[in-house]
Amino acid sequence: MMNPRRTDLLAAGAATVTVVLWASAFVSIRSAGAEYSPGALALGRLLAGVVTLGAICAVRREGLPPRAAWPGILVSGILWFGIYMVVLNWGEQQVDAGTAALVVNVGPILIALLGARILGDALPPRLLAGMAVSFAGAVAVGLSMSGEGKSSVLGVVLCLLAAVAYAGGVVAQKPALGSASALQVTTYGCLVGAVVCLPFAGQLVHEVADAPVSATLNMVYLGVFPTALAFTTWAYALARTTAGRMGATTYAVPALVVLMSWVALGEVPGLLTLAGGALCLAGVAVSRSRSRSRAAAVGPRPAKVTESA
Repeated sequence: MMNPRRTDLLAAGAATVTVVLWASAFVSIRSAGAEYSPGALALGRLLAGVVTLGAICAVRREGLPPRAAWPGILVSGILWFGIYMVVLNWGEQQVDAGTAALVVNVGPILIALLGARILGDALPPRLLAGMAVSFAGAVAVGLSMSGEGKSSVLGVVLCLLAAVAYAGGVVAQKPALGSASALQVTTYGCLVGAVVCLPFAGQLVHEVADAPVSATLNMVYLGVFPTALAFTTWAYALARTTAGRMGATTYAVPALVVLMSWVALGEVPGLLTLAGGALCLAGVAVSRSRSRSRAAAVGPRPAKVTESA
């Protein structure tokens, strides 16, 4: 049995790894997306993720997930690993980065609503308040990035579809984690997503031959770290909290993207961008906090054995 406080700390650490790596993905996508089409980039990223996760499963001798986990794995694999990655790559080619950020950040709100409706998750006032603050920050970041660039109805629709697929995939994944490990759910979800993207195999082969090494390395990075590692740490944390709280945590991503673009690309953020990033982080802190009265009423929680590893 593991101490509940240690479990909470490990889950928070896993969530932190996830948001940092997902934020770094935006920098890599900017490079790889210039050389690879949306479907080819998604397939290449997923294949790199499958190889990495498969090797880890072999070392750990992880077997197949139990039958009860497969419905959630299949749905999350199709929606999140498959459809989401393709349509997001496509959508970001049709709209500017700010518009894409605004629309896709509807996802955490949808996760909270779907989690409450389908999974019976609670919607405590602090979660709702934190998400409102974070979404306001995401709007500020998006507006500060939308001064230049292109926008289209198709691009907005694609980004909205990506947000819906993301939310549906997270909510479907949560029950699967009750009977399978985080590594199993991530590995086979990634494999399902790769199968969904196989129609783009011809494009991938053709584009790999012409793409510069840097773009291909960025695609491999996306598969190994923001996909294989970050999706596993996400599943580990999701198994130990609600879908709504995990969705709210991802509002830290826009703030981290701003900082990483500043350091890695020399893109100096304006005051509105910095203020928006600060709001995103503040909202995450509020959404993940617990009121003192509630914590006192609950008291020390008894240790329990979690079913996922």
